[in-house]
Amino acid sequence: MALACAAHARRFLLGGPARSFHAQPYQAKVGVVEFLNGVGKGVEAHAAKLEEAVGGDLQRLLVARTLRLKKLGIPCKHRKLILSFAHKYRLGLWKPQADPRKVE
Repeated sequence: MALACAAHARRFLLGGPARSFHAQPYQAKVGVVEFLNGVGKGVEAHAAKLEEAVGGDLQRLLVARTLRLKKLGIPCKHRKLILSFAHKYRLGLWKPQADPRKVE
């Protein structure tokens, strides 16, 4: 009982979970290339094309629409991944990790 109360007190005082899970460190500065490397799944192959189109500005990539990506010649599956991860990034639910994902 005392152990359970200590865990709840720790959660209340620290404002977070009582347990710490080992999270990967995040990129400090996120650019277009780092963003696409974080998405992985073959999307990083379009890094040069996208960086030239948006001028290296990540904010312009985050507000890009599917038609603009389609005009750049990016396949549907990759467009869907880019738009999905851009939405998560804007909401603060996802950030690219320091180590890129392993593609198997």
